[in-house]
Amino acid sequence: MREYELKMLPWNVVFGAGQLATLPTRLAELGFARALILTTPEQAADGERLVSLLGDLAAGLFTGARMHVPVEVAKRAEQAAIACAADCTVSLGGGSTTGLGKALAARAGLPLIAIPTTYAGSEMTNIWGLTEGGRKHTNRDLAVLPRLTLYDPELTVGLPPAIAGPSGMNALAQATVNAMDRRANPVIHAMALQAIGAIAQALPKVMAKPDDLDARSDMLYGASLAGASLGAGVTSLHHRLCHTLGGSYDTPHAETHTVLLPYSVAYNAGAVPDLMAQIASALGAATAAGGIYDLSRRLGLPTALSDIGIRVDDLPRIAELATATAVANPRPVTPDSVLALLREAHAGRRPAA
Repeated sequence: MREYELKMLPWNVVFGAGQLATLPTRLAELGFARALILTTPEQAADGERLVSLLGDLAAGLFTGARMHVPVEVAKRAEQAAIACAADCTVSLGGGSTTGLGKALAARAGLPLIAIPTTYAGSEMTNIWGLTEGGRKHTNRDLAVLPRLTLYDPELTVGLPPAIAGPSGMNALAQATVNAMDRRANPVIHAMALQAIGAIAQALPKVMAKPDDLDARSDMLYGASLAGASLGAGVTSLHHRLCHTLGGSYDTPHAETHTVLLPYSVAYNAGAVPDLMAQIASALGAATAAGGIYDLSRRLGLPTALSDIGIRVDDLPRIAELATATAVANPRPVTPDSVLALLREAHAGRRPAA
């Protein structure tokens, strides 16, 4: 007989091609009148176009969002928000920009409206973090959950394969972590498996034909489900390792997930073989870890820590940092076992599990 508790996050999601045009009306309906637009430097032009769309509803534009949300960037953005008397932020971009908006929600009480243009999925979680002193610190807080998340697949059509691929694998990691963990209740587990299947089907199409709007829509849907499963579910050793590498070694976030995911899954394979079989089935593969690794290779993505700048000599310190505090995970975590995982990931060998 099943027994579980289900606590879902207060999501407010709009999904559909062309929905960006409705943003002015939706902002007004939410009672906001002075939005600070957030982007990375690379998406500054997109931010300018959004300012034009919002007209008088746009209070300013901050284009300094950076990966892993360095605390000094959050402070500059907070000063910009104060200077323009913003009553909310609108993040336009991927996880870096959404993360900055979350930091402002947590630090300055500014409500966030998220407009994802990648498959990061963080807009569906209450997880936020800052990097300071070479360490990335993360927390959960309902205050950082966007007041509105607007998904418009048209905004992802220009996303190049070099970004789309790792971003999609990042989403796959969020779903897989919850599909392989018994702490996830059956509703979250089902959501995670649905996300895995959608991503496995859509991501190769997105990479092969960047202007395929149907594939982009399916991929964004999968990423949304993946983020939701993480937001209402759990994290584990995999995310601990990714945050350690990102915060202490400044590795690219999505590529770090891409490289580590097959090895994190293989690490846990013996602990939850029944759940691994379900993940493999959702992937359309013989094994979960092997199927994820093969997908990365098929898409031409990095498959080894050495591909993203990590040296063999770095591995013992990474293992030490990642295991300095307890982490819930299907298989028990020790410094030696994590070091072995990292050595496999550094070599880039296909997992057997």
